[in-house]
Amino acid sequence: MRRREKKKVEEFIYTLSQAHDEIKNQIEKNNIDVAQEILGDCQDCVAQLGELIETSESEECKVIPLLEEYCDLVFYIYEDLGKNEKPHIQKVYKRLYKQLIQIENSVKYDIRERLEIVFLPYKSSMWDSLESVWMAADADENCDVYVVPIPYYDRNPDGSLGTYHYEGDEMPDYVPVTYYDNYNLEMRRPDVVYIHNPYDDFNYVTTIDPRYYSRELRKFTNILVYIPYYSTTGGMAEAQMYCPAYKYADYIITQAEKYRKFFDPSLPDEKLKPFGSPKFDRIIRICGNPPEPPATWKDKLDGKKVYFYNTSINGMLGNTDAFLKKMRYVFDCFEGRKDVCLLWRPHPLLESTLETMRPEFKPIYDQLRRYFVENDLGIYDDTTDMTSTIALCDAYIGDAATSVTSLFGIVGKPLFILDNNIHTAPEEDDWRGRAIAGFNYFGKDQWMLAQGNKLYYSENNDYKYKYFCNLSDYAAGGYYSQVITIGEKHYVCPANARDIVVICNGKIEKRIELDQCIEQAGAFCGAIDWKKYLFLIPNNYPFIVRYDTESGEISYFGQHLDVFIKYVDGEKRIGGIWAQKGYLYLASPADNQMLVMNVETGEERVLALDVSHSCGCMAIIPDGLYLWLLPYDGYVITRWNTVTGKINEYSEHPDKLICNHIMHGFRCSQTPFSTMAISGDYVYFSPQWANIYVKLNKKTGEMSEWEPPMEMPKEWRNGYYSSWGKSYFAHPAGGYDDEYHLFSMYDRKLYRINLKTEEYKEVLVEFDWNELKNNELGFWEDSEWLQYACDESAVNSLFDFLDGNITGNAFDKERQIQAYSKIAANNDGTCGCKTHQFICQQVG
Repeated sequence: MRRREKKKVEEFIYTLSQAHDEIKNQIEKNNIDVAQEILGDCQDCVAQLGELIETSESEECKVIPLLEEYCDLVFYIYEDLGKNEKPHIQKVYKRLYKQLIQIENSVKYDIRERLEIVFLPYKSSMWDSLESVWMAADADENCDVYVVPIPYYDRNPDGSLGTYHYEGDEMPDYVPVTYYDNYNLEMRRPDVVYIHNPYDDFNYVTTIDPRYYSRELRKFTNILVYIPYYSTTGGMAEAQMYCPAYKYADYIITQAEKYRKFFDPSLPDEKLKPFGSPKFDRIIRICGNPPEPPATWKDKLDGKKVYFYNTSINGMLGNTDAFLKKMRYVFDCFEGRKDVCLLWRPHPLLESTLETMRPEFKPIYDQLRRYFVENDLGIYDDTTDMTSTIALCDAYIGDAATSVTSLFGIVGKPLFILDNNIHTAPEEDDWRGRAIAGFNYFGKDQWMLAQGNKLYYSENNDYKYKYFCNLSDYAAGGYYSQVITIGEKHYVCPANARDIVVICNGKIEKRIELDQCIEQAGAFCGAIDWKKYLFLIPNNYPFIVRYDTESGEISYFGQHLDVFIKYVDGEKRIGGIWAQKGYLYLASPADNQMLVMNVETGEERVLALDVSHSCGCMAIIPDGLYLWLLPYDGYVITRWNTVTGKINEYSEHPDKLICNHIMHGFRCSQTPFSTMAISGDYVYFSPQWANIYVKLNKKTGEMSEWEPPMEMPKEWRNGYYSSWGKSYFAHPAGGYDDEYHLFSMYDRKLYRINLKTEEYKEVLVEFDWNELKNNELGFWEDSEWLQYACDESAVNSLFDFLDGNITGNAFDKERQIQAYSKIAANNDGTCGCKTHQFICQQVG
């Protein structure tokens, strides 16, 4: 019997018990007619109770004869009361009570309580995110379990419902499926509903049938459980922080306790249950006993090492042109080889996402797919069961930001993470693209962060760098951003990290731990100093951090972050920063606001600059009493006198000035300039995304194109030199007023130029190649968000991986499994069982 039905039975019994008390009360008052009327009500109640039990349990249920005896007893008592003889009150009550106790005990012990549990998958390929919970529920003799695949639709460009999809016939053959029109949620009202789609009507590519949005399901079940359709290697996409289903779900199953900080803090802690991932349960089970491959695959797999090539949606949307070129490069690397097999498995929604969001690239993708299939380059896998495919593969190649990596990771199969910008085999000096990250605006370039989290040092400040130390146990770069020197100490400032590394007397002196209040990557976007203070500027971290290098005091300021961190058209933007004359300036990237903080007191005020534009500010450059504000979106350059408040705006730019998005290539007006240089009456603006350098006469306001005297590349040298900008000026330490460094990001060349005379010289940036190779980690713990892998680079190319020629550490299966155990609860394959047990206990 369903739990809710049994509760109704128990409520009937409780009502009868109350009726018995009232019968006794009425007899004592000699209201025999009223007592007889209540007895009649009791008989009607028991008749309804019998119907309910027979419907659920059949006529053979042991309670039924007891109900019949109760009805007979009620009839006899009714008759006795009608004989006008004074009844024995206590005897009547005792007989009714005794019979009701027998009924109550029989209901309790003879009617087994059952739960009705329904699973609502929509994509058959995502069934693995529910399967182990279903297996546990299906094996529970106290549960009635239904798997009801629900339909979904592609979105039309106007957002309306487009092509209908139903994948119930693609579910594994051992899973009994109920057609969705044959399961009436409103009528059946299941005790528990499991879902793996959290988006409801906020997915702009596809949508499940609106009847199954979480707000609708909430109306018809006791407990709604959301289990993520993905698993993760350590991080979570910002888009997963809060989804519509989180509001209506009673419980969200998370992969581990550490993921609490990834979710919106407004979600109650008790809603998030760290039981692991059913996807891990399944991959562990299947890899322990791999299936037979499809017949058409056997010859291609036989005797070869099999590489699973994953093309993800995130990778495609990040830079679609580069993504497609990468596909062709991967195909070329495998073509003609007899020792390896390329198994290509595109994300199941990749094509529909291309059609909806990047339709101009769809023909190129189709051509690549045809080339792969028609030239028989490997196996094109469009089967619904990815887990079985993984069990047949030896290694993973593809993007990092996909849950597929976690499945390979948890079972100890090597991960080689591709860089979608790399489309050629490395040439002799291509290591320079990764080693030379960039230079400081004021030319304090003795320190260089390179090769992941390695710190290099130029002892004579001559740009000849030698290895100094390793800053992190992780191989992937981005943990630290820059080195700022205050007094005799050097402070390595965090980016992904949440600590400051202090270097003194030729060694790491200490680490200054910050509040560990986030788990996401990208804690900070930069740092700046003023006298004894070091400021860390947040990206995802919820505070501006001020560190007093003399007292060691750490202060946190979080009141006005929304002034300089904003979302514009869904894109996160952070405005320009600068510190001078005792104030920290943080500009809005989208409007005229400026946050000004007193560096000593921490007092903050928000100014509204009197400008005529809404370009926002992406960089602040000092010039005496003035601050130059370079536009974030638009071409108006602003000069602000911080003492008088006077504003000068310069907008008469050359007609040929345009911007193209550096990744996607479309015309835009974002971040035209990176930095600027000042020489006499002239200001020179280097291009970030603009197509030209611009020269401005401060006196007249005239703007014109400026051409550097050296030849500057028009595009990346190749994918090993990828960058988010084109070039920038930096003022060399100890240089003259007219001398600047000009750094070309496209080929990582540094020039020293006199802007007045336009004389220049290349500054040679040197590393010891053998030292770089010796410090290469190969397979290693990559980051907090990718537990163990090897990244594609000029040192370790895809060809190197296929040939087994990895520089650095060789793959270690046991080390990988140990690394991944840190980010998955119940990584022994028991997530499904423990989830089911917990949810059953919660059903009221």
